[in-house]
Amino acid sequence: MAPGFGIMTAPMQVGYDEIRRVWQEADAVPELEHAWLFDHLMPIAGDPDGPALEGWTLLSALAAETARLRLGLMVTSNRFRPPAMLAKIATTVDIVSGGRLDFGIGAGSRPSHPAARREYDAHGLPYHTQDDAVAALAEACTVIRRLWTEDEPFDFDGEYVQLKGAFGNPKPVQRPHPPIMIGGRASATLRVVAEHADQWNIPGGGDIDDLAGRSRLLDRYCEEIGRDPTEITRSIVLPVDYGKPAATREKIGEATGAGFGHVVLNLPSPYPDGVARWVADELIR
Repeated sequence: MAPGFGIMTAPMQVGYDEIRRVWQEADAVPELEHAWLFDHLMPIAGDPDGPALEGWTLLSALAAETARLRLGLMVTSNRFRPPAMLAKIATTVDIVSGGRLDFGIGAGSRPSHPAARREYDAHGLPYHTQDDAVAALAEACTVIRRLWTEDEPFDFDGEYVQLKGAFGNPKPVQRPHPPIMIGGRASATLRVVAEHADQWNIPGGGDIDDLAGRSRLLDRYCEEIGRDPTEITRSIVLPVDYGKPAATREKIGEATGAGFGHVVLNLPSPYPDGVARWVADELIR
């Protein structure tokens, strides 16, 4: 299968009009199949006090301003929003987009990333241990899928999620539900991927042998629970250097050669005019 390419525009240090321009350009470029935002409430690079737009709100706006691209967040922090609320938000975006949502989710930033860690304190959000975050992610995926698919209200009494009379109405456009993409590289997260994900994403640009090793570990976890590993699409985010397209093309070749069939090209801002066509001509073709 030929790799599928998309772009990522991190909504920090940049305005809505600029991101909308790039997405609308990409919507008209057939070589680009998907577009992504990230999920941070404050910048994680550049001026720490610079602008950062909220991901799901922005995604809904961009869904209404595009017609073809699949779209999503790479990836939602499960620490930011209660899972039942997140299921409702995602359903709304799937409806606004006409069924184009890829639902990205992860455990949330590690404490070793101080620029990301500070946004929890700044917004009054609890920050639990990584083990708790991964366990909570598994419960969230279970609850979200049930809200998208079950036709009757249900209760859920988990360790991290408790719901009474939970019910999702309306349902997403996509049936049985939008594809679930889980991002992460930790072994515990990969076990959640094996159980719940349709797609798995990992940041790239570094040692491809290391990334391929994480993919093989995911294969093993799938086999342990009796799941066909080929059911999970392997996705990678690669940084783009506008001044060095050959280096980016080399990384794309490494990634696709290692079995990563879903390639997300992370575009730094400011975005040149016609950047989406440039990506297709210089990086993909």
